[in-house]
Amino acid sequence: MVAVIIMSQPNDSSPWWQLESVSGSSRIMLSGAWRLDNLRDIQAIFKQHPWLPPHGSPLVIDGQQLEQIDTSGALLMLQLAGTITSGTADISLVNFHENHYRIITLVKEHFDDISISPPIAALNPLQEVGHSTMIFLQQMARLVSFIGQSNVETWRILRHPRKIRWKELVVQIQRACLEAIPIIMLVTLLIGVVVAYLSATQIKQFGANIFVVDGIGIAMCRELSPMIVAIVVAGRTGSAYTAQIGTMKLNEELDAMVTLGLSPMQVLVLPRVLALVIALPLLVFIGDLVGIFGGMVIAKTYLDITTTTFITRLQEVVSLKTFLVGIAKAPVFAAFIAMIGCRMGLNVENNASSVGMHTTSTVVQSIVSVILLDALFAIICVHLGI
Repeated sequence: MVAVIIMSQPNDSSPWWQLESVSGSSRIMLSGAWRLDNLRDIQAIFKQHPWLPPHGSPLVIDGQQLEQIDTSGALLMLQLAGTITSGTADISLVNFHENHYRIITLVKEHFDDISISPPIAALNPLQEVGHSTMIFLQQMARLVSFIGQSNVETWRILRHPRKIRWKELVVQIQRACLEAIPIIMLVTLLIGVVVAYLSATQIKQFGANIFVVDGIGIAMCRELSPMIVAIVVAGRTGSAYTAQIGTMKLNEELDAMVTLGLSPMQVLVLPRVLALVIALPLLVFIGDLVGIFGGMVIAKTYLDITTTTFITRLQEVVSLKTFLVGIAKAPVFAAFIAMIGCRMGLNVENNASSVGMHTTSTVVQSIVSVILLDALFAIICVHLGI
């Protein structure tokens, strides 16, 4: 067959290819070494002088002058070819050495659609905001769906209590509550001491020493203890849920569980959710006591308020309603922390880095959820006059 060759423009040539138009089709004459160490240079030249064959015309890639090619070079070649044709034209490989053709075929088999998938372009700032917003909305939709599924499974178990895995529930309560008591006591004690000390330095100037009891009692019971305990539990227990379930998924234990006819929701998720819902109010109660105790120590040593006076004033200013508002927040915080931790664990992909990423995401999402829920509680309580 006689081919009519039209000379290419100067900007159609490079050390690694030459673009020619042959009998109505476009021919890319590859040359040089398409190897990993040259890919950056090839991509840079392609951005400056891309292949520009007529739209819709067949694309022929000629490898007669190609010196070397590896899998990364073959992948880049297929990506560039798919970018310029956008899947609208045929791509033919001709005159390749047998070893080169075998490498390209191997890459194409593993990336079957690579020739028609253009690379993702960089997003501008406005597109980044939109993309992040869509991801956030998708995550919220999945969380709501997961919450609904958890509620359905919880209702089924409550109707059939014999399906509750009591041993697993007790173990999770021990891990989430009993083993967390030391760190909860330490953190809330320090918070109580700090709040009482800072309040005392200001109140002492006006001779209103007794009002330090009001500040420490109401603040710890209503706001500080529930939030601080929830944040500590989110970092301690919520991340543990994600790591445990994610590792089980990585080791294909979840697949084995499903094969045996067991529901991961009933076996893994619900015992953890119920355990944390039970444990967090107890931890908040302990945090209230220890935080107030820390404030009482500061009041006695710094403001000369006796223990009897402190307790008497505390009974007058901290009502049962104030105490119950703080305790009521705990189950809600616990449910969200546990569900976020379990959901992120179930979403872990089959690689080790995914476990770390989802564990980090669990802590961030849980802390943000606790803060938002606390703000929601504050608004509701103000409107209800509580």
